[in-house]
Amino acid sequence: MRFLWRYLKKYRARMAGVMGIKLTGTALELLIPYVMEHLIDHIVPRRQLPLVLLWGAVMIALAVCVRFLNVTANRLSVKTAKEGTYEIRRDLFHAALHLSGGQIDAVGLPSLISRMTSDSYNVQSFSQSMQTMGIRAPIMLVGGIAITLTMDTGLASILCVMAPIMIALVVFISMKGIPLYDRVQQGMDDIVRVMRENITGIRVVKALSREKREVEHFSAANAETARRDIKAGMIMALPGPVVTLFLNVGLTLVVLIGARRVNAGDTEPGVILAFLTYFNMILMGIMGLNRIFMMLSKANASAKRIAGVIDLPETLSPIPESEAARPERPGFIVFDHVSFSYDSEEESGADRARSFAGAQRQKCLEDIDFALPRGGSLGIIGATGSGKTSIVNLLMRFYDPQEGHVFVDGRDVRAYPLDALRRRFGVVFQNDAVFADAIRENIVFGRDVTEEALRMAAADAMAAGFVEAYDDGYDHRAVIHGANFSGGQRQRLLIARALAAKPEILVLDDSSSALDYRTDADLRRAIREHYSDATTIVIAQRVSSIMSLDQIIVLDEGRVIGRGTHEELLKTCPAYREIHETQMGEVG
Repeated sequence: MRFLWRYLKKYRARMAGVMGIKLTGTALELLIPYVMEHLIDHIVPRRQLPLVLLWGAVMIALAVCVRFLNVTANRLSVKTAKEGTYEIRRDLFHAALHLSGGQIDAVGLPSLISRMTSDSYNVQSFSQSMQTMGIRAPIMLVGGIAITLTMDTGLASILCVMAPIMIALVVFISMKGIPLYDRVQQGMDDIVRVMRENITGIRVVKALSREKREVEHFSAANAETARRDIKAGMIMALPGPVVTLFLNVGLTLVVLIGARRVNAGDTEPGVILAFLTYFNMILMGIMGLNRIFMMLSKANASAKRIAGVIDLPETLSPIPESEAARPERPGFIVFDHVSFSYDSEEESGADRARSFAGAQRQKCLEDIDFALPRGGSLGIIGATGSGKTSIVNLLMRFYDPQEGHVFVDGRDVRAYPLDALRRRFGVVFQNDAVFADAIRENIVFGRDVTEEALRMAAADAMAAGFVEAYDDGYDHRAVIHGANFSGGQRQRLLIARALAAKPEILVLDDSSSALDYRTDADLRRAIREHYSDATTIVIAQRVSSIMSLDQIIVLDEGRVIGRGTHEELLKTCPAYREIHETQMGEVG
């Protein structure tokens, strides 16, 4: 719980106040049965109605005070828990945005979502209950026993024998249940993963009539998580019936023994009634402790998972210039014999050595070496999985290569602050996102982009025509994932976003696959005319999208198998020539 205390310690004064209010309220609540006993045994026998009404009013006043204090404490505890959890969610979101590509791969997007939602909820619930129930339950238990000892030591001895047994039972069973909630939260990751996959790919599921299969897939993940949750819940619920049984036996003994003592004149009837009330309070105290342990179990598991993301080291922090590599040749963008594998991104040196002990690891990129001048253009083409997007991932430093170096503007990308590096780029990824917001906000995206630049970018991206056809134009709202646009419209909006801030480096990763050939040609012409100063990298499946660029590299299984202009590659690279013949129907 040290992690949680990091966020709550600034509220310790308020929390102390909440606990003080709750302590006062619980103490007053414990007085009500005592006042009732005094009223029955000492005031009623006097047969003086004003005294009876006075002590009855005292009981009512105590009840009103208890309610007021409890409500006040609960409201303050909710406020503290809400503010503390807000900061946890904020830091978790911030940490998630700054994770390296390898860290995101290791944690997983579904797990990040469940940590942001169900895990943070568990932490918030515990933070709230800790300030109220965490005070009320033990005070009810200890205070109830203490007051009964002052009233009748003989009857109170029943509680003194049973209470330690019940408390030990609650603690023992709770310790057994705590580890189970780790597996419950892991199961939530699986559910979120299945839901995310199916919601994202819902059109594919419907198109292939695979609803039944995906329902079964989700049911399996849901059933497994439910099984884990039921198992943990059953174990944590065991103290409830056992404690109730013990207390019912105790109540029976109090009634039997108390009746004998009343008959013998050793005690008063009001004491028996007070004892019955205190027994119920003690039951509430023990059950409250059980609930606290249950919530502690969930919160402990959830806090560890959240801390596991927030406390991850920043692996992509800038390195000192003295440690940075220096380019050995000119070029605005230089890849110097770069090799990279996703599998080894999060491994230690020892793990990596063991991985290589049996067999050579399959590399996503191997010995990638090229230089691109400022304002130049590069096309990258190759089969699916050949490593085209991995080049962009290294260039923008989502990952670091295991071998070689990447340079931008004569500087090792590892030496750049990430914001400074990435502000140079305008980029469209393969599966980029259109957000549920106005078209204007999707293009501007929080940057300092003028209205003129916005409209120019939309025109150059061939998006102005369909956007301005809407009655509300650029204020037209996109739904989640831009589902109210066609594939080509989404791609044009994404290209407009990349162009709007006049980037130094423009990266288009298969960004025109949904465009017809004429629109693609118009787009390429607009980029040449209006963004000639930008250094351009185009990843494409179409030869027509890259044939006019300054140089082209052909990738195959992470290796460069061809390099040159379009005409040079037609002569020297059989793989490129085959692609050209297949797509264009002729040899250039």
